[in-house]
Amino acid sequence: VQLQASGGGLVQAGGSLRLSCAASGRANSDYIMGWFRQAPGKEREFVASIRRAGERIDYAESVKGRFTISRDNANNTVYLQMNSLKPEDTAVYLCASGRYYSRVSGAYDYWGQGTLVTVSS
Repeated sequence: VQLQASGGGLVQAGGSLRLSCAASGRANSDYIMGWFRQAPGKEREFVASIRRAGERIDYAESVKGRFTISRDNANNTVYLQMNSLKPEDTAVYLCASGRYYSRVSGAYDYWGQGTLVTVSS
């Protein structure tokens, strides 16, 4: 499975971005999909995850109410809509896929290369 994340960029605080993660090599619907982020000098942290048919969604407390994860299995793509962005959201955002629903990065088998999100104050 190959994952390609895109959609990052520079945005002012309060703005919005939509990240996409396109999967190839295997049907997207076979996997749990997740978004993680890693800021400079910090550990990778869980952002959001979604089960195969979208029947269960989980968010980190820091993004709940501002971010929305969704998936389009027909197009093997998962999205992260990010609203009301804050400077502390600045990080490289990585998409991942795995077989087990988890907030732990080690539970995911495949990772994309990441896309940089920078939020200016």
